[in-house]
Amino acid sequence: MTTARIIDGKKIAEAFRLEIARDIKSLAAKGVTPGLAAVLVGDNPASQVYVRNKKKTAHELGMYSELHELDKNTTEESLLKKVDELNRDPKIHGILVQLPLPKHLDEKKIINAVSPDKDVDGLHPISAGKLLTGQPGLVPCTPFGVMKLLEYMNVELKGAHAVVLGRSNLVGKPVALMLLQKDATVTMCHSRTRDLASITSQADILIAAVGKARMVTADMIKPGAVVIDVGINRLPDGKLAGDVDYDSVISKAGMVTPVPGGVGPMTIAMLMANTVTAAKWTLGER
Repeated sequence: MTTARIIDGKKIAEAFRLEIARDIKSLAAKGVTPGLAAVLVGDNPASQVYVRNKKKTAHELGMYSELHELDKNTTEESLLKKVDELNRDPKIHGILVQLPLPKHLDEKKIINAVSPDKDVDGLHPISAGKLLTGQPGLVPCTPFGVMKLLEYMNVELKGAHAVVLGRSNLVGKPVALMLLQKDATVTMCHSRTRDLASITSQADILIAAVGKARMVTADMIKPGAVVIDVGINRLPDGKLAGDVDYDSVISKAGMVTPVPGGVGPMTIAMLMANTVTAAKWTLGER
């Protein structure tokens, strides 16, 4: 029985971090230190962990970083004011508003307030429009990380059938567009898709981003397929599981990402890469 090659996101993210650190050094020689500002509203424990990890990584790479922690009852007006301050701050090249926001805040309005030139999450409508029309811009970090994993593992995308499970603005839609740009044939599936397994079992590359623990089982994949698990779900016993039933899929897939340690480390690395790109733009390097 063959087992899939494990795509080690930690190791691959480390390789990209070395590249990013080199870019940061060359920017420093030109008098620019890439700056990342994170805004955290409220006390969501998962968000606190994510934001601190991002700040720690930025510091390790030699970037400048700020963390703005706002009370969970912060008004929309004061959050918009904070975003505006950061938009105008020349030390800051990337702004990250940690999602989800408390229910009383309008997420779309806040995302739209971030300057597209500092939108390191790649969620602004202008960033999305650039991705759709194939123009260079800042792209969402998780799909960017997925593409870098595929590139690093030398997965042939041209002409491959890629199936994307999930249609979110954060992962599903942007990763589908990025795969199309690389000449893959892309099928998008979601919660209303009929006879899902018949579609996923045709995929050369399957990207699972639905947020449903262990939903993708071995009988849903084609032998030898590349399976990228973007999901991260907390099980009742406190353990983490992806959207893919890793234990059953590993004996049938050609390559598979683990959870944790697959896509997650790449997301943070790509956030740093986007911040460096935004810093280069201030020097006219587009």
